[in-house]
Amino acid sequence: MIVEALLAVTLVSAFAVFLAPDKIAGKLAFVLSLLPAAGSIWMYSAFDGSGNALLGGTLAFEETFKWVTFGPYALNWHVGLDGISMPLLVLTTVLTPLAILAAWTPIQSRQSQFFGLMLFMEMSLLGVFSALDFFIWFIFWEMVLVPMYFLIGIWGGPRRKYAAIKFFVYTNVASLLMFIGFIGLVFGLGDSITSLDMPAIAMALNGGELGSLGGISAGTLKALAFFAMFIGFGVKVPIVPFHTWLPDAHVEAPTPVSIMLAGVMLKMGTYALLRFNFTMLPGVAKDYAFIIALVAVVSVIYGALLALAQSDLKRIVAYSSVSSMGYVILGLVAFNMYGVGGATFQMVAHGLISGLMFMAVGVIYNTTHTRMVSDMSGLADKMPVTVAVFVAGAFGYMGLPLMAGFAAEFFIFVGAFNSTVLAGNALALFTAAAMFGIVIVAGYLLFAMQRTLFGPFRLETDYEVGRAAFHDVAPLVVLILLVILLGVQPNIFYHMIQDAVGEMALLAGGGA
Repeated sequence: MIVEALLAVTLVSAFAVFLAPDKIAGKLAFVLSLLPAAGSIWMYSAFDGSGNALLGGTLAFEETFKWVTFGPYALNWHVGLDGISMPLLVLTTVLTPLAILAAWTPIQSRQSQFFGLMLFMEMSLLGVFSALDFFIWFIFWEMVLVPMYFLIGIWGGPRRKYAAIKFFVYTNVASLLMFIGFIGLVFGLGDSITSLDMPAIAMALNGGELGSLGGISAGTLKALAFFAMFIGFGVKVPIVPFHTWLPDAHVEAPTPVSIMLAGVMLKMGTYALLRFNFTMLPGVAKDYAFIIALVAVVSVIYGALLALAQSDLKRIVAYSSVSSMGYVILGLVAFNMYGVGGATFQMVAHGLISGLMFMAVGVIYNTTHTRMVSDMSGLADKMPVTVAVFVAGAFGYMGLPLMAGFAAEFFIFVGAFNSTVLAGNALALFTAAAMFGIVIVAGYLLFAMQRTLFGPFRLETDYEVGRAAFHDVAPLVVLILLVILLGVQPNIFYHMIQDAVGEMALLAGGGA
């Protein structure tokens, strides 16, 4: 009952903060958020799972019991963790208290509601990464939308209502499309399954038990379901061309919400792609590997070019996330140990680095009240610690060796270059094109840093620009240390990730 205890503690903490007075809500939320963080770290130390959760692996902290019967299908409570979900669980619980700490300065109204929604969102995210029955998983998946909508719509910037509605419409329509695709597979499996248990469905699909549905052949049904789910999850990632909601959401969202949005919520999309599309329908993924690889490379290059054209620091980091998630798709389609393992590791690495970058931009905004590159200059002399961490995080984004981003991209590139999914090792050409994205990333980040951080101080204000408060800087330092730690010791997570993706990578025969 360990996973259930983790969910319960987080949910109870959320309600406790909701009921707390505003003057103590932030501090109470931070203290209570340390409980699931400590719990997940203990779970990591006691992790004894092996293999893949959907392919007959031995799960850690697994619990199953019958709930209700819905027509011919049993809806069961089924949770458990493997080497894919465990790192993402830890990422969620570690990033949440840091985001809460970063909210102490900018959030000055309705604090109990804000921090309560942050903890409620954390609970929902933990459910997404641990649930193994589709019905339960889908409830948690949709629950994440509710706090995010209110966090943007109430505490966001001037265009917060537009951004919140756009976010909700995009992701809700995407969820409907994904739901239709998956349920089509369930109906196509007919009597071969008696529940919505995700491992059972994955085993049935990979065992060739899918039949026709409504005159649609099994092969066509697989392809239609694959692309319905690919688009549905792709909106959440987001991949080009379904990315337009993300910059608006980030720009209008308060900094702590941007941290969770980029750091964890986007990983819901890539996690779901890995679980559903690439584990349940590996044959279809291989058949359409060219299209998927093309989407990945376009996301990498186009996202980087869009970032290059921005003058708002938050928009720069937002479009960087589109580019970085393209590398995850490239690793997944490689279908080998290094490719899929690197893609999963990139989810964690990008979660830390993007959270760090948004947090640094937020600290700068708290002090200067502007995010425009053209308005700032010489901040290094005024905010030395914040600027130092910002520069280190930017180099992490560029893939500096001994940082988490380098390890993740290295694994992905090794896997993609050695993949045999496309004839003539054509994936290597896509990979070479994607690597050019690193050059563009370096270009726009170096340009932005040169303009805002160095040179003579130039900012017209009626107040003193100085060092940020300790509670603003402390989470920055923690995050950069974690980024370095994972870069120096990637096996903290990578060994369990490889164990979980090994069998999956063999399904489509992507090479070594």
